[in-house]
Amino acid sequence: MSNQYIPDPGSGPSGNGNSFISRREMRASNTTGALPAISVGRSYSGSFDFEALISSLRDLFAQDRQVASQQDSTRCGICYLYYTVSELHYREEEGFYVCLNCERALGKHILPMVRRQQK
Repeated sequence: MSNQYIPDPGSGPSGNGNSFISRREMRASNTTGALPAISVGRSYSGSFDFEALISSLRDLFAQDRQVASQQDSTRCGICYLYYTVSELHYREEEGFYVCLNCERALGKHILPMVRRQQK
């Protein structure tokens, strides 16, 4: 008896659809009882630069911490980044501050909040 599992044509996804039975059969045919390693095979075809992403996020968080340490700063109610109060607009109806980028994205949409930010 061989230790290598060779699936029969009826046990795959197009067969009876019961993967539990095929896994049990695989263990039974393997003397150790262990399942063979399955490679995920993920590969990224694009040229996305993760190092640049991590670096830009570090810069953003460093800037956020710097602004947060100032006396007249508060968070945007949408992106939660800190800004000086003069850079934010308070949306009276919803009760939160919003930065310029988030305000553009929201447009005229009303976004109710669970908790109101103090003005």
